[in-house]
Amino acid sequence: MFDHVAIAVSDLAASERFYRTVLSVLGVEPSHADAELVEWEDWDIGPADREHPVTRALHVGFRAPTREAVDAFWRAGIDAGYRDDGPPGPRPVYGPDYYGGFLLDPDGNSAEAVHSGRSSPVPPGRVDHLWIRVADLEASKRFYETIAPHTGIRLGDDEPGRVQFTGDDYSFSLIDDERPLTEHVHLAFPARDDATVRAFHAAALAAGYEDHGGPGERPVYHPGYYGAFVLDPDGHNVEVVNHNR
Repeated sequence: MFDHVAIAVSDLAASERFYRTVLSVLGVEPSHADAELVEWEDWDIGPADREHPVTRALHVGFRAPTREAVDAFWRAGIDAGYRDDGPPGPRPVYGPDYYGGFLLDPDGNSAEAVHSGRSSPVPPGRVDHLWIRVADLEASKRFYETIAPHTGIRLGDDEPGRVQFTGDDYSFSLIDDERPLTEHVHLAFPARDDATVRAFHAAALAAGYEDHGGPGERPVYHPGYYGAFVLDPDGHNVEVVNHNR
C-alpha cells in the first residue's frame, strides 16, 4: 500500500465531515484528528496554507468490501448533500468485475468506493488507486521509473494518454487528457530501511529532479521517522519513509 497520501483542503472541518461521512460506511474512522491533520491510516487531509496550496483535480479510489458497500458509500454522500460524480455500477472498461461509485469532495476532488471482485489482504477503506492528471506524460513516466526501484512500484499499463504504476496491491495512473491538471498532492511510499530512503533521494537528484527535503529523521512526526522528499515534474511532493518501528 501507499504509506500515505495527503491533500490540502480549503476548509478542514468541511472536508473532515465529507470523509467521515463516506469512509465510515466502509468501516473506517480517523486514526488521528486534530486542528492540523485528520488521518484515516493511509489517507490524510490538512488545511491549506501558503506552503501547502489546495489540492485540486485528484481522483482517489477507496477499497470497498462488497458492491453493497459501494452503494452505501455513494448513498451516504448523496443523502448528506454532496455532489454525484458517477452513480454506483459496473465499469467493465476498468475490469470485468469492477464496480464503483463516485462523489465530489468539497474541493471538487473525485472520491470513489470501488469493489473489484478480487480477494485482497488490504483492509476496506484504504487507498486502492489514484488518478493524477499531468502536464507531460512522458516526463512524469520517466520520473516514476527513476524512483521505482526504491519505492516498490513497477510500470504496468503504458498506453496513449495513460501510464499506470502498480504496487503489491494498489495503483496510480498518470493521465493526459483535456481535463484540468491535478495540483498539490503528497505521495509517500514505505521503505524497510533508512538506506532505501537515501537511495531514493540520491537517484532522484542524480537524474536532475528537485530536492524537497534531504534524508533524515523527522521526530516531529514520531521518534524514528526517517524520510526524504523530492518534487515530481508537476510539483507533487513525493516521499519515501521508514518508520523504524
